[in-house]
Order: sequence, then C-alpha cells, then structure tokens
Amino acid sequence: MEYVYAALLLHKLKQDINEDNVKSVIKSTGVEPDDVRVKSLVAALSEVNIEDALKAAPIAAAGAAPGAATSGAAAPGAGAAPQEEEKKDEKKEEEALEGLSSLFG
Repeated sequence: MEYVYAALLLHKLKQDINEDNVKSVIKSTGVEPDDVRVKSLVAALSEVNIEDALKAAPIAAAGAAPGAATSGAAAPGAGAAPQEEEKKDEKKEEEALEGLSSLFG
C-alpha cells in the first residue's frame, strides 16, 4: 500500500510518477524501496488516468453528495429517478473497483 500512497502523493503534488520519484518518497519514510514493486507500480499506472479513477472511486461517490440522505417525505415527482441514479452509481463503483484491481492484480 505504501507504494500506491507514494504515487497518490506524487499525483496530488503534480509530480511525475516515475521510478525515481516513487523511490524518493518511499526512502523519505526510512524504508528501502523494492525495485520490482516500484517498476510494476509505475508500469501499471502509466495506463491509468488517476484523476478519473479517483473520481470513480466508491469513497468519492459517497462523499460527492453531502446531505443526500434527507429525513422526511421525498420530493414530488422523485419516484423513479433515485433508483436509476443508484443503479448508475453501483455500475460506476463496479467499474472503479475493476480498474483499481488491475493495479494490485
């Protein structure tokens, strides 16, 4: 997990996710990085749009609608729309999990 966290940190700081940068982040924690893990992470992430993966992650989907769970009666005319949105959200979550599972394959 520390390698993925290093990549996320580099992404957040708008730095290139390459072997040298990932190794530097890992070394800064006092741990000697595993070259094989670093190479496989960088290779896997080269084909992933991290921003899209983060947006599609289940945590982001849950936090994207603060106050979505409201108390009281539903708004008039809101019968079928929430069910359709839930199905779309579930599909997005499944796609995100498939994309993230390829990183740990």
